[in-house]
Amino acid sequence: MFAIDNYDFKGKRAIIRVDFNVPLNEKGEVTDDTRIRAAIPTIKKVLEKGGSVILMSHLGRPKKNPDPKFSLEQIVPAIEKRLGVKVMFAGDCMGEKAAEMAKNLKPGEVMLLENLRFYAEEEGKPRGLAEDATDEEKKAAKKALKEGPQKEFVKKLASYADCYINDAFGTAHRAHASTALIADYFPNDKMFGYVMENELKAIDGIMLNPERPFCAILGGSKVSTKITIIENLLEKVDVLVLGGGMTYTFAAAEGGKVGNSICEPDQFQTALDILAKAKEKGVKVVMSPDALIADAFSADANTNVAPANNIPDGWEGVDIADEGKKVYREEIQKGKFYRMKGLAEFDSYAKEVMICRVLGMKHIQDFRVPRMDTYPEKRVELHMHTKMSEMDSVVDIETIVKRASDWGHPAIAITDHGVVQAFPIANHTKGLRKDFKIIYGVEGYFVDDLKDLVKNSRNQSLDSEYVVFDIETTGLSKKHNKIIEIGAVKVKDGEVVDTFSEFINPGVPIPYQIEQLTSINDDMVKDAPMFDVIVPRFVEFCGDDIVVAHNASFDTGFVRMNAEELGLKFDNTVLDTMTLSHILLPELGKFTLDRVCKELKVVNAHHHRAIDDAEATAKVFFKLLDMLKERDVKTMDDLNVLGSTSPDAIKKDKTYHGIILAKNEIGRVNLYRLISESHLTYFARRPRMPMSLINKYREGLIIGSACEAGELFRAIVDDASDEEIVRLVNWFDYLEIQPLGNNEFMTRDTRNPKTMDDLIGYNKRIVELGEMFNKPVVATCDVHFLDPEDYIYRAIIMKSKGFDDADMQPPLYFRTTEEMLAEFQYLGSDKAKEVVITNTNMIADMIERIEPVRPDKAPPIIENSDQTLTDICYTKAHEIYGPDLPPQVQERLDRELHSIISNGFAVMYIIAQKLVWDSNDHGYLVGSRGSVGSSFVATMAGITEVNPLSAHYICPKCHFVDFDSELVKSYSGMSGCDMPDRDCPNCGTPLIKEGHDIPFETFLGFNGDKEPDIDLNFSGEYQSKAHAYTEVLFGKGKAFKAGTVGGVAEKTAFGYVYNYFKDHSKEDLMAEAKASGMDEKAAKKYAEENATVTKRRCEMERLALGCTGVRRTTGQHPGGMIVLPRHEEIYSFTPIQHPANDVTSDIITSHFEYHSIDHNLLKLDILGHDDPTMIRRLEDLTGLDATKIRLDDKDVMELFHSTKSLGITPEDINGIPLGSLGVPEFGTDFAMQMLIDAKPTCFSDLVRIAGLAHGTDVWLGNAQELIKSGKCTISTAICCRDDIMVYLIHMGLDAGLAFNIMEKVRKGIVAKGKCDKWDDWKAEMAAHGVPDWYVWSCQKIKYMFPKAHAAAYVMMAWRIAWFKVNYPLEYYTAFFSIRADDFSYEMMCFGKERVLFHINEISKVDKNKRSAKDEGKLKDLKIVLEMYARGYDFVPIDIYKAKADRFQIIDGKIMPSFASIEGMGEKAAQQLYDAAQKGPFLSKEEINERAKIGKGTIEKMSELGILDGMPETNQLSLFDFM
Repeated sequence: MFAIDNYDFKGKRAIIRVDFNVPLNEKGEVTDDTRIRAAIPTIKKVLEKGGSVILMSHLGRPKKNPDPKFSLEQIVPAIEKRLGVKVMFAGDCMGEKAAEMAKNLKPGEVMLLENLRFYAEEEGKPRGLAEDATDEEKKAAKKALKEGPQKEFVKKLASYADCYINDAFGTAHRAHASTALIADYFPNDKMFGYVMENELKAIDGIMLNPERPFCAILGGSKVSTKITIIENLLEKVDVLVLGGGMTYTFAAAEGGKVGNSICEPDQFQTALDILAKAKEKGVKVVMSPDALIADAFSADANTNVAPANNIPDGWEGVDIADEGKKVYREEIQKGKFYRMKGLAEFDSYAKEVMICRVLGMKHIQDFRVPRMDTYPEKRVELHMHTKMSEMDSVVDIETIVKRASDWGHPAIAITDHGVVQAFPIANHTKGLRKDFKIIYGVEGYFVDDLKDLVKNSRNQSLDSEYVVFDIETTGLSKKHNKIIEIGAVKVKDGEVVDTFSEFINPGVPIPYQIEQLTSINDDMVKDAPMFDVIVPRFVEFCGDDIVVAHNASFDTGFVRMNAEELGLKFDNTVLDTMTLSHILLPELGKFTLDRVCKELKVVNAHHHRAIDDAEATAKVFFKLLDMLKERDVKTMDDLNVLGSTSPDAIKKDKTYHGIILAKNEIGRVNLYRLISESHLTYFARRPRMPMSLINKYREGLIIGSACEAGELFRAIVDDASDEEIVRLVNWFDYLEIQPLGNNEFMTRDTRNPKTMDDLIGYNKRIVELGEMFNKPVVATCDVHFLDPEDYIYRAIIMKSKGFDDADMQPPLYFRTTEEMLAEFQYLGSDKAKEVVITNTNMIADMIERIEPVRPDKAPPIIENSDQTLTDICYTKAHEIYGPDLPPQVQERLDRELHSIISNGFAVMYIIAQKLVWDSNDHGYLVGSRGSVGSSFVATMAGITEVNPLSAHYICPKCHFVDFDSELVKSYSGMSGCDMPDRDCPNCGTPLIKEGHDIPFETFLGFNGDKEPDIDLNFSGEYQSKAHAYTEVLFGKGKAFKAGTVGGVAEKTAFGYVYNYFKDHSKEDLMAEAKASGMDEKAAKKYAEENATVTKRRCEMERLALGCTGVRRTTGQHPGGMIVLPRHEEIYSFTPIQHPANDVTSDIITSHFEYHSIDHNLLKLDILGHDDPTMIRRLEDLTGLDATKIRLDDKDVMELFHSTKSLGITPEDINGIPLGSLGVPEFGTDFAMQMLIDAKPTCFSDLVRIAGLAHGTDVWLGNAQELIKSGKCTISTAICCRDDIMVYLIHMGLDAGLAFNIMEKVRKGIVAKGKCDKWDDWKAEMAAHGVPDWYVWSCQKIKYMFPKAHAAAYVMMAWRIAWFKVNYPLEYYTAFFSIRADDFSYEMMCFGKERVLFHINEISKVDKNKRSAKDEGKLKDLKIVLEMYARGYDFVPIDIYKAKADRFQIIDGKIMPSFASIEGMGEKAAQQLYDAAQKGPFLSKEEINERAKIGKGTIEKMSELGILDGMPETNQLSLFDFM
């Protein structure tokens, strides 16, 4: 074979197989010419060397011959455009025209044959066969085609040319006429084009010297065309990732359902052989566990997601789905770099251009140049925000801590806004240097309550004389702007006794915006005196009076500066009506003069004119004075006391940023106190910290002045008095400056713009103050993103919050030492080094290494809990089993109690026991969750009803027991209730059947030291009482809800990214539309309608990852309670707060996410559940004790086989085959299908089905297939985690090994391929005779349910099912009250026909497109239909008899609740009920007035006939008497 560069093409015709299968639009235009461009170098090479070219290609998959839609004539213009040469189109491949055109082809000319696939001979697949053709007929037709017409076709193509070039990599593997067959006609004149040549070189490079682990990715529609490639790859690779249509053949070969997906049944054995060979070679084969499925192979098809091995009939797999992406990502490692080559095509399902045919993929080295800190001495960052700064920072906690350590920095400080939730995460960062230190701190929102409300108080009487004044200025800066007007009124005893009103000539033009604001223009002030005349007059006017202003610091600051410039003293007592309003009018959201005037009904005729504002302020002040006198305030000092004691004032006051660093363990606890107080006592939009409170807990803390939002920086910018600045400098322990870019936004301030020189000046002033007062000055970055390019993530987050300047991000990235030194060169190199390196290290050295979360355990203490637990258990055991305990009972109790007590877990049992007993005393059963039912001690203590001993009989009278008879042993692994009834052989009393055969080790492990997790399902009605009782047990302030932290989810982040780019598109279109002359409204509409997002999805997904995890809110675990020992304070472990900072809530949660502290504080799961509530309601309605219900009732069991027990047929209830609708665990379509497939025969089978239903990848694609194939039954399949351990021990494996295998399997570690010992364990299982199907099943499981949990659920479900069979009216009444969340009076209470109508209407909607509300209604409609079928009915709502939210039985029928009326919320329903109990309504109008029910709801009640006969209003008319 020649190389194309070495072949002489002069005077020769080259026929080139290219791949021009390009995408076309509806006009036949090429939308992506990537494949054409790829072939151009090869074509040009032939032409340049004196040859001519005949091009042949396929296009699409034409179903008829010929089909204009797939004609290659359409792409001729695209080829000519790229080639720059005219292309002649032959119009066919076999005709005389093509032959003649080829014969006459001159050097430099190019011709294109028609679509090769217009000819069956190209692929060798016969066409036109009858649909019912047999396999033999198809085989014969294929043979005839290949032996005759195909050979002629190849011969004809070859006759056109002198040499052959294959340059179609995407089709080169196929044995088609234009690829493999034609090559035989050119034994010495064939070669590869550049596309093929380059691909083969790349593959050779990878295959001959691969980097390990070597992962190959192979796609394709068919296994048959990839057999050789796969077999060769299995000799080379470590991991083989398979994709494309071929994976459905593998799925089907292993017993899966693939619907209408492309599949080759004749290749099933080949697929299984490939998998077996991979296993033998130790090659990991990876395929997607799920699939994007469509109901047709078209762009507008309906799509859904399904397991790749369980695709419904009528659907076909078209792509991988989310789980597949995750699996593939695990193999294509995060952080690695790959070069990919393929063919870019528009994907109709992804709706964008993608690399649809990957031709090559190679791992390459990271080509980025990493930022490193190479300066010999390192700085310390003391101001850094993480993703825990709410919707602000995008810094990954562990990444930046590791970065600082890798850069050689001695330490880094975490200072999130108002929170410390990053601490535990940072503390767990791995790979840090041993000498590296994490500094734990916060950037708090400080409120300066150290300033007096009354400035310069001389303890004057409240009845003193006052000067109330206001000024107008040319701007906000005292240093740069001028006063243009002073207006004042002197008041005494509520009367104005004098006035002052003067313009001042500022000596500069009045800015336009000031003129617009104040109506003062240059003409008005041009003849006025200058400030040196007016200010002395004003100072004289004020005399020694108390001066009053609204936002007084602004007005008095200007006057004081002007007075000092003139050598005058202005040190009057100052009172601020704005601050006073904060205290006296705390309910106001804003405290502008206008807002306060409006609240106090004061008219301000001309706001922003000094004299008018002064007069309005005086009137406000009079009213505030009256309010002060009502509070018995008599002097200025009294007023200062009032101001210092008001949390409401703190909540309304201005906040400043400030840094707090924990210096030592004392400081850590004090910091947690401050965080707690700021969230619980002072939260208002943000957690506020009064500076007086910081002083109170200042021990062990270091306080820094923070950024431009800090009070010191603001004081400098606002030209505060030296006295004020000195006060602030003295309060801080260190001062802070930041790069100029951080504050560059101040130069864009339209009202008071700064210059870069100003910014330098502010930093220099802070440095001077540090020198003057011996305070260290540190340079910090105020880090909000890690690297400069990461600004985009924060811009996206800011844009999502509505910030217009989101894209103008300051450079808040983590700088190196050298970068920071460069930032502060204007200070001089020595000073720059001091603030960047010396002082930051000095602060870090002052701080001890501390643990942010205590490492020790601190369980609550209950006196004598060990003995109490022992006594309770043995008392109960003797009560059940008699004075002489059976060996099985004695041994189990002794073993468990020893394990529990020796490991310090007894107190947890006692706590659970007390909570359960209290619930029982209130009339509510408690369902156990998790594995606690594995503990016999828990059973004897009354914590769970599940008895985990093996099946056994007990005589309640003489205490005869039977654990050992052959009959009993035959029920090993099953529930005792499934055994046949027996009478006591000693006394004839019917025996009790007990036990569920669950090993204790599932709960606490074989060493008994696994931390117990006692989860309990309380009635939702009792849950709050259980939480309150926890406080009774441990004392107030010793029990808290478990807190959670909610971050931005990946899908939400993607939405932010999408909207970010769409908003940019809108902005561009708006600008374009306005430039074309459109008005604002039209431009906005144009932008809304035409905005598009052109970013590729993969790039948006990458950006979304950078925004994922940013904290949005906090919350609470649904039932988790954290319990504190009586002798401990919560601040030693975690700060505390309200969930989501809801100040109206009385719930207090841990500030830390509860997993951060669950290793040292006990967490109780006191969860709310409907089952105990249902049981209680059924007991109330029937007067029966649910615990007495037998668990072997045949009529109940029949519900899970048919509808027979209900006295109806499936036809009566729209074809529903079972009677388990509305039975917990077994009432959904999914669960009923499991029942049909598994065919349960007893209670034990139901336990196993419940285990399967709650597992992940335990039923679908696993047990379901094994049962169908006959490899196992519901009794032998792996259903619950305990099954694995019990079975493996039974097969002879070591108990400890069996336990470890169970743990790794049930957590999904084996399924994810992350269990290093799995191969050894498989060998061990095989050696003990464990069947292959069992091991296969283990490898599929992602999560498994504990048997004890399943048993507890089924016990509750069984009891409810018993009531359904035996007390139907009571059952439906309870169900509709408690579980029918979407019950609709209108849809469901007007007969069976209406119910059927609505069922059919909802069912018409594709399941994937139904709303959750519709799904809920459908569930309730089915139950109502069943009720009607059983002969029961509703009675219309009687407004005086109906309950708010409970259905009730009246005269043998069910009366719905008010809440069942759509649009009637719970609150409205209760209001209506309460009002109705107080007496009849005279009219609908009175319902509205008394019950506060909306008119829309009243109209709905009228429509439903509930208010028939009731007049609209109370007014009578003549018609009422007619």
